[in-house]
Amino acid sequence: MTKAELVAKIADKASTTKANAERALNAFLEAVEATLVKEGKLTLTGFGTFVVEERKARTGRNPRTGKAITIPSTKVVKFRPGKLLKDAVK
Repeated sequence: MTKAELVAKIADKASTTKANAERALNAFLEAVEATLVKEGKLTLTGFGTFVVEERKARTGRNPRTGKAITIPSTKVVKFRPGKLLKDAVK
């Protein structure tokens, strides 16, 4: 599903225009991003939890040359689905 398809689905379910649905979706995405940057965790009860975790530096290999390289540490966002979402997907 693309963002445009999601906007159309939100507009249909909420009985609103696509423009209003897109503004609402963009506001939601910005709020999620700001919360993860500031707090590192966002829990939506029943849906799931977004968590920022630190991935440690590690040694990898350049696939072209086979030479060992150091991959630096980085932060990644992980999602852990909640029980209601898991049950709905089953």
